Amino acid sequence: MFPFRCMLRRGATSLSVGMFCFALLAAGVWRTCAAQPADQAQAHLQAGEFGPALAAAQAIGDPAQRDAPLGDIAAAQAAAGAGQGSLGTAASISSDLARKTALDRIAAEGGFYGGGGGGVTADFTSLIDLMTTTVSPTSWDALGGPGSVKEFVGGVYVDPTGLLKKFAPGTDRSLALARRDAGVAHSTGNARRASSLRKVSLTRLEREVQLLHAQGRGPNETMLALAGLQRIKYVFFYPETGDIVLAGPAGDWRPDLEGRLVDVEKGRPVLQLDDLVVVLRSAFSDDPVFGCSITPTREGLAAAQAVNDKYSGQPLRAGQRGKWLKDLRGAVGEQTIDVFGIDPRTRTARVLVEADYRMKLVGMGLEEGSVGVTSYLDSIEVAKGEGPPSMSVLRWWFTLNYDALQATPERDAFELRGQGVRVKSENEHLTDRGERVHTGKSDELTARFAESFTKHFEHLAAKYPVYADLRNIFDLALVAAVVRSHDLAGQGDWHLTHFGPGGDYEVPLGVAPAKVDSVINHRVIGGRHVVAGVSGGVRVDPRTVAAAQAVKTDEYGLVSADRRGSTPQALPRRAWWWD
Repeated sequence: MFPFRCMLRRGATSLSVGMFCFALLAAGVWRTCAAQPADQAQAHLQAGEFGPALAAAQAIGDPAQRDAPLGDIAAAQAAAGAGQGSLGTAASISSDLARKTALDRIAAEGGFYGGGGGGVTADFTSLIDLMTTTVSPTSWDALGGPGSVKEFVGGVYVDPTGLLKKFAPGTDRSLALARRDAGVAHSTGNARRASSLRKVSLTRLEREVQLLHAQGRGPNETMLALAGLQRIKYVFFYPETGDIVLAGPAGDWRPDLEGRLVDVEKGRPVLQLDDLVVVLRSAFSDDPVFGCSITPTREGLAAAQAVNDKYSGQPLRAGQRGKWLKDLRGAVGEQTIDVFGIDPRTRTARVLVEADYRMKLVGMGLEEGSVGVTSYLDSIEVAKGEGPPSMSVLRWWFTLNYDALQATPERDAFELRGQGVRVKSENEHLTDRGERVHTGKSDELTARFAESFTKHFEHLAAKYPVYADLRNIFDLALVAAVVRSHDLAGQGDWHLTHFGPGGDYEVPLGVAPAKVDSVINHRVIGGRHVVAGVSGGVRVDPRTVAAAQAVKTDEYGLVSADRRGSTPQALPRRAWWWD
């Protein structure tokens, strides 16, 4: 039977391998003795033995070889109605490509409870999650509060491997305790607690969101808020585990009056999963530049110029000023909004447009700025010895403002440096036909506003959360550019099957902004009515900042030390964030 022979010896008793295996064969357990783990897993699976099949599959050392039988087991568990066991098995699949294949197969065969027939298992955990995260979340005992919820428990339960077990006599399992036990596999604490350096693994987060999607469920609020991250300070890469990690300060969050998720303490927006997905898809597209523009129409500018010329030849009499302003604004009409590089229906696009529009309101003196920020027209009033300029179109736009990326020599950790956002400027000449002629230059007053807005950005962001929201998007865009420029996804064998281009994650879509009332204002200076209109937008192109040659090396080892202190060690199997 074998090309070799050896002896098994126990005391004075010896037994040849051939005799031993023959005895096992007679006992019906030969396959367990001689078969390889993959064969054992398949044999157990054919016999309907999910627990032993899973144990055999987990014994396969090579993840690439282990993923296929795990996918088979997950599909069989789902077909048998063991939905939670199937989810647990699918979560063990290391390759995101193999996991997507398995989940697609399960969906095609009827889903996680599709093939077993019989009754439907009550999903108490999901119900408790819904109740305890929406009704006074901090009042439940899982977070230290006095409240608890109890289920009416039957005599049996199914463990994560799909194995049916019986409760010990007299067991009283409350829903809160069951939820807490289940949470050990998914959580590393309370995400609403403040942290000076919270870590979020993009690869692990994608896995958990992908598993929820396979059940027909969306991400929970903690996922949508990226565990409360308020800024991104570092990007850490761990090739041994494939983790790409965002790290930065974090804390509790709440929705503000505008529906924006903001931190409880300062009201600053937290980072959002939907924005992350949008910028990742942009970064991995053929043209990874995105933004928006708000521009007056040529016809509107020509009409406004004609109105201005009509009234400029003579002083306005009492009562004429209102008619002049009405005629002027009516002539300009609405400005056109164009969003490029991303879907204009996304929240990300709306933030870009709102931030740009409100910046222009500040620039024209139509919305209050902050100390140190003076509108363009108010600057004209205080400029001494200068005649008022003729009607022109000012151009201000947002762009990236990072001092530099700093990285370890191994390029496995990156630090984001700088405030992230700046305003740039240009003066455009306006012809009689309403054509805007780019000059590539700014006069002193136009540049002064852009520079003051950039200098006092922190104060403005505290006053108007949309500017901080814009910076969060810039941070995420830079992270996405780093992941691509340094091939972190390729090195970590991450294919972005759910978050990337063509992925199954569905970013919520609204109505795309198309038009807005023109931003135009005037001042009376030296007896003349001075009119100024404004155009511009947002342009996000992080490639130059994230390029390998632009990244500076940390010579002092500080970034490397923070990376070592953030290594994902001894985490629960389903965890995706930690402190």
